[in-house]
Amino acid sequence: MRAGAIWERVGRRLRAELGEDVFSSWFKSIEIDLAETDAVRLSVPTRFLKSWIDHHYKDRIIARWSEEAGQPVAIDIMVRTAAGARAVSRPRPVEEAARPAAPVPAPQRHDGTHLSAVQNTLGGSPLDPRLTFETFVQGRSNTLARAAALQVAQSRPTDAVLFNPLYIHAGVGLGKTHLLQAVAGTAQAGGRRVLYLTAEKFTFGFVAALKNQTAIAFKEALRNIDLLIIDDLQFLQGKQTQAEFCHTLNALIDAGRQIVVAGDRPPSDLENLDERVRSRLAGGLTVEIGALDENLRFDILKQKLAHARAQHPGFDVPPTVMSYVAKNVTQNGRDLDGAFNRLIATNRLTNQPVTIEMAERSIRDLVRIAEPKRVKIEDIQKIVAQHYNVSRSDILSSRRTATVVRPRQIAMYLAKTMTLRSLPEIGRRFGGRDHTTVLHAVRKIEGLVGQDPALSEEVEALKRRLND
Repeated sequence: MRAGAIWERVGRRLRAELGEDVFSSWFKSIEIDLAETDAVRLSVPTRFLKSWIDHHYKDRIIARWSEEAGQPVAIDIMVRTAAGARAVSRPRPVEEAARPAAPVPAPQRHDGTHLSAVQNTLGGSPLDPRLTFETFVQGRSNTLARAAALQVAQSRPTDAVLFNPLYIHAGVGLGKTHLLQAVAGTAQAGGRRVLYLTAEKFTFGFVAALKNQTAIAFKEALRNIDLLIIDDLQFLQGKQTQAEFCHTLNALIDAGRQIVVAGDRPPSDLENLDERVRSRLAGGLTVEIGALDENLRFDILKQKLAHARAQHPGFDVPPTVMSYVAKNVTQNGRDLDGAFNRLIATNRLTNQPVTIEMAERSIRDLVRIAEPKRVKIEDIQKIVAQHYNVSRSDILSSRRTATVVRPRQIAMYLAKTMTLRSLPEIGRRFGGRDHTTVLHAVRKIEGLVGQDPALSEEVEALKRRLND
């Protein structure tokens, strides 16, 4: 019997056993590349399809083909490329006769090889083994984010989901990607099916699935994981891609699967993101990683020094130099990395001892003594309104409800402390108010900030957003 006729009969049996939807998703694009008496090579258009069929349906295909051919047959599945590049070795014969059909194997939760395959199958972004909870330096600005991430990472598949999705936001170089990769590595080691993707990778995977007519298979695969981690959500592009991401969020959350997302801003500030996605993200736990304070920067440098000593015996950085770097390199963790690497390079390449003078020369361009950003009153009004979920027109209006009065007073306080505008000018910019009203608001917020730590943190967060 010809190979084409055998595959047609195998296809009919698979369609009857698995259903039309599953057959269309996984088997419709399979083609026969090579067929001999005891060996067959099939091809599919994408690595994603190959990996998924290998793990879930290959045994069933072998069994059905062997039954139809009347003898054991070895089957390899390849990814279609140019004809010359597709030449591979002949499939190895099977070691036993045709086996009866077995149920589709469930993913093995404690098989590390299979877990890695889930990551590879869907084009997951690579994980850096160095980014763990043990290497994440904890400080006041990231304690809550680390605790929430650790809780998610250590949860078992049978545990109730406490907060879903977990959304972590922070500026560049403050550690959000480190935390996400630590979650992925810990959860994967615990036997959970984990997929870590950047938003760009998610977009690329979905667009490729549409192009190759494997979108249903792509969706099915996404919905079969335990933990989905998406980094850099601010880069998620395209209405259709965002709609699919929203459907994926809904499906996983409704099924009790965990989602962790990171972005550079809170969900409400991602203006290019679909409103439904923002709403879904805001319904979970949103945690900010704040700026690195001087103590945390010093602790990060201490950790780097410990690692450097292991690789470069005899290398040392005096505490005074560590303090100088921690005090003056203030932007983010990546700048700290750069500063420390320059100290190592200068020391190893020139044999100069690490001193304050050498550090000053080496990291001169990282010590940013720039003029503070000029903040506009309009920006203050806009960001305060967004933060407290009121409109800018509410802040400028004469309304005196509590939900409007407090944001208005905070906006006036920020206008006085972050701009050079006079009280009368600020009053005019806030709906034509008298300067005494502005003065009362400034004194009110000054008093509350000194007494209420939560309000103090809110005001500091607003200042950081205005200075970014």
